[in-house]
Amino acid sequence: MNTILIGIIVANVLISYQGFNNLAFFRKYEFHVGSIRSGEQIRMLSSGFLHADMMHLLFNMLTLWFFAPVVLQWLGNFSFLLIYFGSLIFGSLLTMLFHKNDYSYRAVGASGAVTGVLYSAILLQPDMMLGIFFVIPMPAYLFGILYLLYSIYGMKAKNDNIGHTAHFGGAIGGYLITLIKEPSLFVDHSMMVILLAIPILILFVMAKLGKL
Repeated sequence: MNTILIGIIVANVLISYQGFNNLAFFRKYEFHVGSIRSGEQIRMLSSGFLHADMMHLLFNMLTLWFFAPVVLQWLGNFSFLLIYFGSLIFGSLLTMLFHKNDYSYRAVGASGAVTGVLYSAILLQPDMMLGIFFVIPMPAYLFGILYLLYSIYGMKAKNDNIGHTAHFGGAIGGYLITLIKEPSLFVDHSMMVILLAIPILILFVMAKLGKL
């Protein structure tokens, strides 16, 4: 197994575990609009290694474990890191865009980075199948689209500490970086390029209409 992938997962587990057991540490490095706007930009990166609870951490790391090997195999270590951290930053930037005036907004999670890797993997290998709960077969692209639609629900419900807005920023990051690295996908997998753009467009239409 790729050492870079293992390293990222270990970093997420160790930093999240520290956050579970040390509230002061969690508060210092979580995404918090007021703190970021006062100069603590490190939170835009560090929040991507904290999680709300063990299930949140497990879901993100399992998703990364399933999809990262596809990106690593197709694009190599450097491009994988570019997609992972680029998507994390895209997620934080979109969150700031949506919540810049909500100084009390807080969020954590690797969801932005993981969704970017997810979108990248689906673009590269659109015929992938997943076993939901290790049993129910589902096309990977359908999982990706449903994942973002769930994120819209999370953004509207505002009932947890999970960075749902970051999912979209991450998806946009993974989507754009992958297409820049592999422009042949516009021709080879054109239908998937269109399908994966749909939930992103839905988000911006809803935001424009004030539905979020």
